[in-house]
Amino acid sequence: MARDNQSARPSRVVVIGLGRFGSSVALELVEHGSEVLALDTRSHLVQQFSEEVTHAAVADSTDPEVLRQLDVPDFHRAVVAIGDDLEASILTTSVLADFEIPSIWAKAVSRRHGSILERVGAHHVVLPEHDMGERVAHLVTGRMLDYIEFEDDYAIVKTLAPAAAAERPLGDSNIRSKYGVTVVGIKRPGQGFTYATAETVLHRGDILIVSGRSRDVERFADIT
Repeated sequence: MARDNQSARPSRVVVIGLGRFGSSVALELVEHGSEVLALDTRSHLVQQFSEEVTHAAVADSTDPEVLRQLDVPDFHRAVVAIGDDLEASILTTSVLADFEIPSIWAKAVSRRHGSILERVGAHHVVLPEHDMGERVAHLVTGRMLDYIEFEDDYAIVKTLAPAAAAERPLGDSNIRSKYGVTVVGIKRPGQGFTYATAETVLHRGDILIVSGRSRDVERFADIT
């Protein structure tokens, strides 16, 4: 079987592990139009989701020959969602890397586990519990409505416009020079989000999308 023509066919993703995380990913991918091959060693989970994904099979994902029989090497994207068996998680990721699958996402249960997954070939590592805990901590302790942190200490937050910057154009507010952040978008009550410009006038109650260094956006979200 030849590699997919990505422009002519729907995205094809193999999801390995059908626990809470893996099944959520698989169902969301199907919802967005992807063809999903779902694999797990537990037959009851495969049976449970067999009608909701494109294909499902009971399989030992640590066995390269088993995965070859399922045409897994022909997939361009893979998600390793095994969380309760670290050895299987690591071996499966290694096998997928040997297949030279271009995009491998792997779930980790700890930073050390994630580091090992990266070493054996994972391109993206997800720590669901840690990432959600960190996100909630930021929301609980400040005025942020949402918080997403990226690599290299960079973050985007959703927060309310502070009174100190209200009723004047962004270009005159000195937000960037004073706080080191950029207001990317703005949402007025009852309206949708729009891009922010230097002429945009902020009002109390506006919701802002702000980007910058993590510590800077946190500091900005705390001002009133």
